[in-house]
Amino acid sequence: MTPPSTGEYAPSKLELFQTARRLGSLGLMMHIWRNHGDLARVRLGGNRSFFLVVHPAHVRHIAVTHRQNYEKGPSYDGVRRLMLGDGVLTAVGEDWRQQRRIMAPFFTPRGVEKYYPVFIADTARYIERLRSAPRSGQPVDMFDEMMLITATVILHSVFSTDSDETLLRFKDAAETLIAYVSNRDRKLIPLPEWVPTPENLRYQRMRRAVNEYIGGLIAKRRSLPEGQWPDDLLTKMMTTRDEESGATMADRILLDNGITLFFAGHETTARTLSFLWYALARNPEVEARLHAELDAVLGEAPPALEDLKKLPYTLQVVKEVLRLYPAAPMYVRDAVAEDTLDGVRIPAGSRMLLFPYATHRHEGFWEEPERFHPDRWLPEREAARDAHAYHPFAAGQRICLGNNFSLFETHLMTAMLARRFKMRLAPGYQLRLDASGTLGARDGMPMFIEPR
Repeated sequence: MTPPSTGEYAPSKLELFQTARRLGSLGLMMHIWRNHGDLARVRLGGNRSFFLVVHPAHVRHIAVTHRQNYEKGPSYDGVRRLMLGDGVLTAVGEDWRQQRRIMAPFFTPRGVEKYYPVFIADTARYIERLRSAPRSGQPVDMFDEMMLITATVILHSVFSTDSDETLLRFKDAAETLIAYVSNRDRKLIPLPEWVPTPENLRYQRMRRAVNEYIGGLIAKRRSLPEGQWPDDLLTKMMTTRDEESGATMADRILLDNGITLFFAGHETTARTLSFLWYALARNPEVEARLHAELDAVLGEAPPALEDLKKLPYTLQVVKEVLRLYPAAPMYVRDAVAEDTLDGVRIPAGSRMLLFPYATHRHEGFWEEPERFHPDRWLPEREAARDAHAYHPFAAGQRICLGNNFSLFETHLMTAMLARRFKMRLAPGYQLRLDASGTLGARDGMPMFIEPR
């Protein structure tokens, strides 16, 4: 069914609550799209409303051609205050532009290749751990497994940290803070953070621990000669000057970006890898073709950097996972000026909820959109497609800074892990998607990891 172009949805509070409870937040948004259109105004009562944005032309309007009218405004105040501060993901205006100028060179396709040895070493250690671990006969939660390896990579790449204790502490803190912010967004009347509930106290303890750890790393480097600083992303942020102002990042912004890079840099990639193993387990013909490519190109040694160019189907699989299971299934832009979109007036202050999960399933742009079909990423097919029908990393100037890092990491890890293992779903498992900030599954993802 092709949704109408534009529409309105003004549910009662009871209807909205019951639909969300029955379908979940992701299902609710799909319900609104299917029934009320590619650009649907959802009225929540009083003056509260938001626009659900699905059509690629509307994505282009907001992210590219009329980007001056849209910003990461008040909708991001909670995540700024409670978790990420004013780093590159949440900053606005000249603060964002300066940070982006400083950091962008580290995340170009050539820039992220510098971290190839880290990706190789950490993935090889993970493979060895899997090989030497006793077989329990019990499935593991794939989200937890992939979170461990991607968190390890980020700690090494950003902070040159390799302590297992630090890894587990950071992973625990990230999960606590992300869940805390997501849960507060769902509550009608959240309690202030100063109320000493167990949830608030745990949040405060974890946030303080993260701030103290990263702040301590920055202070320690400041106390040493610059020549003794490790060659990692934190050092690059500390030493690189903005080409326009000549300024380096203040320590407060370094702290915020350290937190941002860890949280945003490991969780989304872990989600992508987890859904990749799910998709391969559900599509054995794709898995067989992937294994054939890996076996033909790779030997017993880890892949060389130039080997990745010989693994195009592996990258097609990754892109198809990002289409069907984007780690960020929706994201927000705030209208900072009045605008008109497809004949619809957009008042200043409107919240625009862009919904790539639905855009990636739009029958007007994708043939058999629910089918997992990596060949839709053959170069000629990709070139012929509307560029904004696919935006797993957002779009326009505010496209995710780490998109090349994540793609490179996922491509390499998929090659190394799928060369050695098959992942099998636990019998009877049924995927029930959930979206609490990032895309997940209500019941986790129990899988068996079997050597090939």
